[in-house]
Amino acid sequence: MSSFLRDLISPLSLAGLLTIVAVGLSLGVATQGEQTLRWAALGVFMVLFVIYDHLPVRSRWRLVSDVLLALTALALVWLEPRVGTLPVLLVVLIAHLAEHWPARTVLLSALAVNVCLYLALRTGGANHPFLVTTIYAGFQAFAALTAHYARSSELAREALARVNADLLATRALLADSARDAERLRLARELHDVAGHKLTAMRLNLRALASDATPATRERVQLVEQLSAELLGDIRQVVQSMRDERGLDLATALQALATPFPRPDLRVHIGEQVRIANPLVADAVLRLVQEALTNAARHGDADTVWLNIDNEEHCVRIDIRDDGQRAERIREGNGITGMRERLAAVHGQLELARTDSGGMHLTARLPA
Repeated sequence: MSSFLRDLISPLSLAGLLTIVAVGLSLGVATQGEQTLRWAALGVFMVLFVIYDHLPVRSRWRLVSDVLLALTALALVWLEPRVGTLPVLLVVLIAHLAEHWPARTVLLSALAVNVCLYLALRTGGANHPFLVTTIYAGFQAFAALTAHYARSSELAREALARVNADLLATRALLADSARDAERLRLARELHDVAGHKLTAMRLNLRALASDATPATRERVQLVEQLSAELLGDIRQVVQSMRDERGLDLATALQALATPFPRPDLRVHIGEQVRIANPLVADAVLRLVQEALTNAARHGDADTVWLNIDNEEHCVRIDIRDDGQRAERIREGNGITGMRERLAAVHGQLELARTDSGGMHLTARLPA
């Protein structure tokens, strides 16, 4: 399902669209010039409402869209002050603002909109303009609180999913680290115990072979040869267990991204990449986690590409997304936290924008 359709059929958007359609039915059929103008204004309101979520986040286009929505709704009320359904558009507008803007902004906007509503009703000759404005202000407050709590619940659910993903990824990393520690312990045990005793047995067999009678010498030499081969096999096992395969980053990263419907994380890790230090692996995990959060919250991205590969004496991490951001990248607490976490393991971070307006993070960490 495309992001446009997904946003369109979300509960609040769908309720808003149905309300706008219902208001349109109260206008009647467009047979005259003025009536056509009213339908055109309502069409503009609906189009702005539908495309709003696909405008760049925190951009002037969203602010312009909100202003046009308010002006269009007030213009319709002014053109038809006696049609009691048209102020419902302002209820939709305030609920829409409460979903995207802070509470103080919504309150000030509601005050300004209701003052304009009162003036439009009064100049248009509507009966009891103050009473009508007060009633619709109550509807607006109810709709704004509903939208606000719905948004708060959504953010809380996202935060819970993020924490759960963090725990799953950390658990995967810790499990892999524990397996590596167990492998190293077993390698040491084999080397120190079995290897030592086999070496001692081989030396004793070699001494016995030199003193044995010709009849038993062949058998002693055969046992000595077998012990030598067994010692070589144990050394190979110990060496393979000591080989640095590195921590399983891919599993931890997928666990980090799985609970989120958006953005989609596409991971590529070079075959030669080895990260054995748990602190470095944890720094990579937190870097990707913050990049995913920024891509979803600030860039409205659908896809994040992660590439981890070796570069000279370090590991290079490239993270790109297809989001839309302002021309200037502002470093908030998230980016600052990235830099501090990387600095703790002697890493570096660079920021840039992609050609399409997304974020491009480049980090370098010691292998």
